Amino acid sequence: MWPLWLLTSLLALSQALPFEQKGFWDFTLDDGLPMLNDEEASGTDTSGDPDMDSLTPSFSNMCPFGCHCHLRVVQCSDLDLVTVPKEISPDTTLLDLQNNGITELRRDDFKGMPHLYALVLVNNKISKIHEKAFSPLRKLQKLYISKNHLVEIPPNLPSSLVELRIHDNRIRKVPKGVFSGLRNMNCIGGQQAPGCTGGSSSSIRSGSGAEGASLLEMGGNPLENSGFEPGAFDGLKLNYLRISEAKLTGIPKDLPETLNELHLDHNKIQAIELEDLLRYSKLYRLGLGHNQIRMIENGSLSFLPTLRELHLDNNKLSKVPAGLPDLKLLQVVYLHSNNITKVGVNDFCPMGFGVKRAYYNGISLFNNPVPYWEVQPATFRCVTDRLAIQFGNYKK
Repeated sequence: MWPLWLLTSLLALSQALPFEQKGFWDFTLDDGLPMLNDEEASGTDTSGDPDMDSLTPSFSNMCPFGCHCHLRVVQCSDLDLVTVPKEISPDTTLLDLQNNGITELRRDDFKGMPHLYALVLVNNKISKIHEKAFSPLRKLQKLYISKNHLVEIPPNLPSSLVELRIHDNRIRKVPKGVFSGLRNMNCIGGQQAPGCTGGSSSSIRSGSGAEGASLLEMGGNPLENSGFEPGAFDGLKLNYLRISEAKLTGIPKDLPETLNELHLDHNKIQAIELEDLLRYSKLYRLGLGHNQIRMIENGSLSFLPTLRELHLDNNKLSKVPAGLPDLKLLQVVYLHSNNITKVGVNDFCPMGFGVKRAYYNGISLFNNPVPYWEVQPATFRCVTDRLAIQFGNYKK
């Protein structure tokens, strides 16, 4: 029964938004509050799904030794493999090779797998990838190659990719044009761009249809700001980008301006200057927790009119950032574990009552040296519930 359980879990994964994929192997993308599921961020229409079992022939008798195969899912994890196994069914849509000892991807390793939709290579020892290794994978949409020994982004990535996870490698440089061939990354945030097809829960089996949420996860690499060549992201339209646990000292320039979510937590960012966020006007979630931010220049946040979540916890701020009352859609602000000593009556809410269109449902201020008993009740007049305010627990 366990192969059926595995398939059910993978089907559930295909419906999740990037920041909701908890519990999928080693991927724990977020530790924050989930975003509200509103119409513009939702959205996979599963009506009219075709019968996927009738689209391609079955090769159920083909299964590599030691692997488990069921309904086009080939599971070969934890087998001490040193190479990609042979005799994989041509109708395979998901190939799981995580937790092995594979060191290299060769030219013909994926030959004869035209329907492959998801490839999982997490936690191997891959340091070398042939420039044509992915050439046969014309329908590949999900490539998980995290926790390996890569020193560069793989060449000639499949143009069909919608999701690339390459975190926890040894990548120091993002050269110009490395993502230029990823035309399907233009399927943004549930809104169908020209050339994109609607996704469904069935697509994990069939390999058909884009998920509509383009994602690039490249944290845990020793990337510095100087490692991004000018034009590194040219032509790439992303919904979600995470470069956490790296060596960034500032917000990188020239990231895709289509971003809805940008996560730069656990870096060494020290300040947000006026024009750092100028090109990211579509952000609704910005993660800057666990940095060394002391200063946010006045007016910096004004470039983020659609922002809903702002994570600035575990920094070195001495005051609440200016401009929060002007962000009409802001709902969640993390400011805990800073050096904030005072909270003004207009720091969060605009002057007057009933002005802010979207009310806060979470403000964290705990573990700051602010005398919370001196904060006026009117400070939180645009908060939905007093339980949404978190104070106290400061320790010197």
